[in-house]
Amino acid sequence: MRAPAIPLRLIALALITGLAAVLRLVDLGAVRLDPFYDAAVRSMGVSWHNFFFGAYEPGGSVSIDKPPVDLWLQVSSVKLLGWGSTSLKLPEALAGTVAVPLLYAAMRRPFGTLAGLLAALALAVLPIEVITARSDTMDAVMMLLLVLALLLLVRACESGRTAWLLGSAAVLGLAFNVKLLESMVALPGLFVLAWLGLPRERATASDTAPESGEGPRGVRGRRAWQLAGAGAVYVVIALSWLGATLLYPAHSRPWAIGSTNGSAWNAAFVFNGSERLTGKTVEVGQSSSSTQRSRGPGGAVHRGNTPITPPSPTRLLARSGQLPARWLGWEALVALLLGIAVLISLARRDRDRLKRAVAIGVFVWLATGIALFSEMARLHPRYVESFTPAVAAMFGIGVALVAGAGKWGRWLALPLTALLAIPLVASIEAVEDRTSDAGNVGALNSGEQSALSAYLLAHQGAAHYELAAGSATTVASLIVQDHRPVLMLTSYNGQPLTSPSRLRALAAQGAVRYAFLDSRCSAHTLKTTPGCAPAARWVRAHGTDVSLQAGLRSKGLLWRLP
Repeated sequence: MRAPAIPLRLIALALITGLAAVLRLVDLGAVRLDPFYDAAVRSMGVSWHNFFFGAYEPGGSVSIDKPPVDLWLQVSSVKLLGWGSTSLKLPEALAGTVAVPLLYAAMRRPFGTLAGLLAALALAVLPIEVITARSDTMDAVMMLLLVLALLLLVRACESGRTAWLLGSAAVLGLAFNVKLLESMVALPGLFVLAWLGLPRERATASDTAPESGEGPRGVRGRRAWQLAGAGAVYVVIALSWLGATLLYPAHSRPWAIGSTNGSAWNAAFVFNGSERLTGKTVEVGQSSSSTQRSRGPGGAVHRGNTPITPPSPTRLLARSGQLPARWLGWEALVALLLGIAVLISLARRDRDRLKRAVAIGVFVWLATGIALFSEMARLHPRYVESFTPAVAAMFGIGVALVAGAGKWGRWLALPLTALLAIPLVASIEAVEDRTSDAGNVGALNSGEQSALSAYLLAHQGAAHYELAAGSATTVASLIVQDHRPVLMLTSYNGQPLTSPSRLRALAAQGAVRYAFLDSRCSAHTLKTTPGCAPAARWVRAHGTDVSLQAGLRSKGLLWRLP
């Protein structure tokens, strides 16, 4: 008996998914790491307290500026596979790969196999998605969750079943716990999709859902109740981790880096929310005399503290910079133009509720991303992961629509599909250049770090803290290497965390013997500089400069405390 033939569409999908995997996994370990988040991964493996809060240093005194859901995956990866560059980035690379067949499934249901395959291919070769999936930041995992939410929502609109809708809302809430307000770029489009796509009423008793205890779905207003329930689920899931932190007494909660009051809520909605939009804040951590400035292959995105081209309607079409047009802008522009054509065509000829809802919803998602990131004051390339699925989906829908418009449409669809060669070439170049979109916060010069670590190991004795750090964001790579508790003198923007009296007492007890200050303080220095904090001034007034003895290249960096 002959085995059943494998459908061609599944073979094509397997090839596209394989291409996505190759682009995201080849030479993954050679891509530069992000010391800031890697320090948290190292510290979170020390205790369940650190694991839950996303502690930045092993002592658990401060935490990262975001919920640690994505970092939980990285901690699990390094526990299973061992600490290494590949294991740290593997969850992101796998997330970027899995999103490809999920987007196919979401688009195939309303628009057919061709649209699904083209959308999957567009996402597979999109350079900024490839780069982000090869970096140890959390944006690729967030993107995967957005695609999954889209698929569940399409199923909800097909069937009218509330369970699919609530599942989509729960996944969106989980995406918020990965990358906070960045994940909300998808909300307007997905809400429009749900509002237009969910059945408003069911006229017959045959369309019941006995497993949910519902009767005939013929009650008007049911859609509004469904959406209200989904909104409630979203809010509960989205705020679940932030709410759970309040179950701990204040003295047990780490200080959230970036916050003004130590609260994870403040870090989430102010530092990572309103201040990102207005440009009031800069990236966590600042370059210093001891910070490694990497400009290797793909150096354009290695300049982590340099914002992208200033806001303008053509920002995403810039030819160079941190987010050149070949990485996203050209594909987004083609998708936008195709989206307009799709909406016009469906308005004139197609009354299919699901098709119209998905097309309009994806277009709103796409337009929201383009508008927001064209005008957002502070933008980094990885942020656009919040709408890359919409770019790919609208491209697939548009080209498939053109291909179905007769003989001339099929001829036109061929060059449109061939346009994907441009992002494919750019993605291959990014892989060859080992381009990373991760930051470089807290990366000490490798030579100085080795000398500093060796000196501290030889001289600190039984001190609990490896050293006191002038800023919470300057010694990340040292934490990764030595995974020792570090006493933080200041948080972001020079906000004091340790008073001179407490530092003096800890030094007298022998709990900390050295302090590392990588920023100075003068009459012309901003008072928010970590080097101007009261504890840092006390160190300079009472400590002994041992920088040169430790093998550091300049004075004023390492101090022995009295």
